[in-house]
Amino acid sequence: MKLAVPKETKPGEQRVALVPSELSRLGGGVDVLVQSGAGEAALFPDSEYEAAGATVVPTAAELYRQADMVVKVQAPSLEEVDLLAEGASTLSFLAPSAYPDVVRRLAARRVTAYSFELVPRISRAQVVDALSSQATVAGYRAVLLAANRLYKFFPLFMTAAGTVPPARALVMGAGVAGLQAIATARRLGAVVSAYDVRTAAKEEVKSLGATFLELALEAQEGAGGYAAAQSEEFLARQQEMIATHVAASDVVVTTAAVPGRKAPVLVTEAMVRAMKPGSVIVDLAAATGGNCELTRDGEEVDVAGVRVIGASDLPAGMPTHASLLYSRNVSSFMKLLVKEGQLAPDTSDEIIDKSAVTMAGTIHHEPTRSALEGAQA
Repeated sequence: MKLAVPKETKPGEQRVALVPSELSRLGGGVDVLVQSGAGEAALFPDSEYEAAGATVVPTAAELYRQADMVVKVQAPSLEEVDLLAEGASTLSFLAPSAYPDVVRRLAARRVTAYSFELVPRISRAQVVDALSSQATVAGYRAVLLAANRLYKFFPLFMTAAGTVPPARALVMGAGVAGLQAIATARRLGAVVSAYDVRTAAKEEVKSLGATFLELALEAQEGAGGYAAAQSEEFLARQQEMIATHVAASDVVVTTAAVPGRKAPVLVTEAMVRAMKPGSVIVDLAAATGGNCELTRDGEEVDVAGVRVIGASDLPAGMPTHASLLYSRNVSSFMKLLVKEGQLAPDTSDEIIDKSAVTMAGTIHHEPTRSALEGAQA
């Protein structure tokens, strides 16, 4: 079985799907082909892949032509799908609702495509949970970005010239990214508070030394540990109650997301304008609409002296360790697919079944199929 690792084509993407140290975990019978330069931006040169036993291929066209399976970070483009041999397989982030034309083309070419966004939230799947591994990087970098853009120190300073109070940081959403943001802000010395609609997050927040904001609202628990979709009435009450905490913060990091849906708006324009000039908001949900009403994906916006940063692709900016973590997710997923050196997906396995977007010429993932059929109606 030939496993191919192409160079990512999305602008700004520096990660690579498989790093040299993970090749040995793939087992016997798997021949790895790597496009020349695929790992260069993440500091994994071609020579390291060759030393690990991979074959370096000069062009994407040659790579795809030989591949039984392609592993990527970003969703394949239409051009990349057309390079795939009919009946091949892919594994990547795919966000099927965001790329309907790609999904249709994958099905038309009888490609079996697995999406990391669809990995079920069960204990056995933790080792293949790339959303969580990359959220760890995003949460960490979000706080470093905020510290770099803030006009103040994060920690308390007691000097001969006087005492400098610590920055106050608020993290909204206490999933993997939020918890990493809390831990990082605490390490930098900020006074940290956090809010999440899930009551289960309270103890995790407190264990990191942060204050959990308890609002007089009902819990919003969703499937698989995610937050549930929230009603307009709930969001309005939540915004009213959180407003004073936002205004008192020097830094706000927002991480709230509901899989497959637009990000909930937690920070309104009025809240932003009530913050002190020089404050910073880092919005990790920028790619799905943003938790802040004023967020622009990939941009920094100044609103009355408050910096609102739409930070949707932070893991790509720390490509070495982000690739290392992602690569472990990929190699662990491959162990589920490969038996005796051949692709042998077992659709009775919940991880494989629920992660498959397309399979055998059909759109296998029912919610995606229903959404695309509804769009055509």
